[in-house]
Amino acid sequence: MQPNKYNSLSCGAVFILLAFTSEVAAKSFLVEQRKSSVRGSLDAGVLERDLSSAMGEALGCGGHVDEKHLASIEAQLAPMWRTFPKTAEGNIERRSLRYLIHRHFSRTSALHIRGFEPSRPADASGWGSADILSQRVPAFVESVLQSKHKLELGFSLNDAAHVVATIEQLIYDFEGSVLEKVYRQQHKPLTRSLSSQGVEQLLESYMVHWLLGDDEEGIRLLLGNRSLIESTVPHWDQVVAFTKGLIRELDYKRRHLPNEALAAASARPGHNALAARYSFEDVHGLVGRITKSFASFWESECASMKSALVAMDRHSTGRVPLSRFYSSALDTEWRFGESESYLRDLGALDETSWLGKQVIIPNYIQAASNCIISSQHYLVCCANDCEGLLEEIENKVGASTAEPSEI
Repeated sequence: MQPNKYNSLSCGAVFILLAFTSEVAAKSFLVEQRKSSVRGSLDAGVLERDLSSAMGEALGCGGHVDEKHLASIEAQLAPMWRTFPKTAEGNIERRSLRYLIHRHFSRTSALHIRGFEPSRPADASGWGSADILSQRVPAFVESVLQSKHKLELGFSLNDAAHVVATIEQLIYDFEGSVLEKVYRQQHKPLTRSLSSQGVEQLLESYMVHWLLGDDEEGIRLLLGNRSLIESTVPHWDQVVAFTKGLIRELDYKRRHLPNEALAAASARPGHNALAARYSFEDVHGLVGRITKSFASFWESECASMKSALVAMDRHSTGRVPLSRFYSSALDTEWRFGESESYLRDLGALDETSWLGKQVIIPNYIQAASNCIISSQHYLVCCANDCEGLLEEIENKVGASTAEPSEI
């Protein structure tokens, strides 16, 4: 999710992002301004031009996605893509596209993008007002896309790559808006280069904002009392060390891998690698790294929860009797307290066993209630252990069906 990977967002290609959505609840100034330009009958060329213009205004873009980055995304998606059922045209349906996008972000950074969750009903036609797309794209575009969708049958691998690239950019923009807010609160001009100490202060404040989301009162209280942060946020000292480590990583690249730093836009031609100064763009790149790598940093907590659940699985079935699940919450575990109905909605409750109701361990670990970050656009959750197994099978099989002996 680095800004250098985009000359700017591929506005013409972004049409894929909404071709499988119904009417969006989010309002936009473009809806009224451009309503008169939406016609009921348009040929494909006019549709593409209208959509490109609309997306350019909606997302502030007008160039194209870097082709190397797009090719990289396609390469990551390809093993999964080959195993999906296809239409007669060799494309995938909307529901498969949603699943593909979810698994990509889950596999690469343990992100669950809102609107792409696997727990969402398979026949759901809308994406919900909280999803990342409806927050940013005007309803005007959707009326064009519905017509566009009728002209095409399914989604290609290139379409899917553009969806991923677009979501990456939207996440990057979201991170930037939070970071700008932190700059303003600390009275730091966006145009001023900062010292290492200044960046450390910014990132500490950013982490509080990121962890607490929309809880403005909680953010205010924690930022006003450092001892309260340390007692409230688990492993806060390690979180701070994690952000400092990213700064040191950037410094190392600048000094020892200058070409890589230039390619990643974390250094500029003529930049003195020995002068530890950081622009807003540098810090923005750091928070992007936080988003992508925080799940790995937090993995020890996920492993601890998994160990506790596996210890309750006396039959080695990957399931925990519901009664034992709740009794552990009463005895020692503060985490296992979700209601039965909530577990059912998550798809984490097995009610078919002769042993009685049981909690499905991998499904429970992936539940939203166990995600450490819950922003308006995405969640940062525990890594999915099943992804490694699925990836191995997909790479070996390379098709949507296979003989049991091959698997």
